[in-house]
Amino acid sequence: MDKMDIAAGRDEIDWGGNMAEERGIKKNTVLLKNVHTDLPNPLPRHVKCTLVKGDYRYFHYGCDGQDDRGWGCGYRTIETLASWVCHNLSPHKHQSRPPPSIPDIQQALVAMGDKPNSFSGSREWIGTFEASLVLDYFYDVPCKLAHIRGGGAQLEHDAVEELHQHFEKHGSPVMMGGDRDNSSKGILGVCTGNKGSYLLVVDPHYYGCQPEKAELQQRGWVSWKRVSSLDQTSFYNLCMPQTARTGT
Repeated sequence: MDKMDIAAGRDEIDWGGNMAEERGIKKNTVLLKNVHTDLPNPLPRHVKCTLVKGDYRYFHYGCDGQDDRGWGCGYRTIETLASWVCHNLSPHKHQSRPPPSIPDIQQALVAMGDKPNSFSGSREWIGTFEASLVLDYFYDVPCKLAHIRGGGAQLEHDAVEELHQHFEKHGSPVMMGGDRDNSSKGILGVCTGNKGSYLLVVDPHYYGCQPEKAELQQRGWVSWKRVSSLDQTSFYNLCMPQTARTGT
C-alpha cells in the first residue's frame, strides 16, 4: 500500500494488487475513523476517566482482503496503533508511511532477526512484544511493556493505574494480550468508579463488510468492558507506545 487519503470519518486506502479478487474475499477500501466516539460513558458518576487523544483507524480481520481469521488479531491491533502514529505524531514523515500490512510486519520481524525466514507468509500469531518491535522499526516509536499477573487485584489496581497514567501522558491506543485470554484487543480508555473500572475495548475480530460506527458499537465490537469480566486466571501484557505527545 502506498497511499492514504483522509476523509471525514473514513480512509480510502490503495492496498495495491488484486489480493481480494484473487482470493474471493471482498476487501474494505473504506476504514472507519475513531469508532469509539459517541459511545456512552459506562459510569455517569465516575471518579476518573482517561481516553485516547487524537485520530486512529479501525483495522480488523479481512479489512485488506486477506482472510486472517483465527490468527491475525495481533497484526490488526498493531495496524490500529500504527494508524494513530500516522495521524498524530510529528515529524510529518510518519504520514507517508501508512500502517504496515501483514506481509510488511512479517518481513520486518524477519529482517530484525526476531523471526526465522519461514515466518514470512505464515499464519503465526504475534503479541505485544512483536508490536513494540514493529512500531519502533517503522516509526521510531518506543513502547513500554507491562506484565500484569492474573487476579482481580492486579487487574483492578496495577493495570488500571498503568493505563490511566499512559492515556494522561501519551494519549495513544494500547495493545493488550494474554495467555489464557490470548485474543488481542486494543484499549482506547479506562474509566474508574467507586465499585470498579471499565476498559474501552476495540476488538479486531470483526469480519465482513464494513458496518457503520453505530452498528459496531451496538454489536459490541467497540465497547466498555468491566475489568472484572476479564479472565481472572490469565496474565495480561500491555504494549503502550511512548509517544511524548507535544503539539499534536
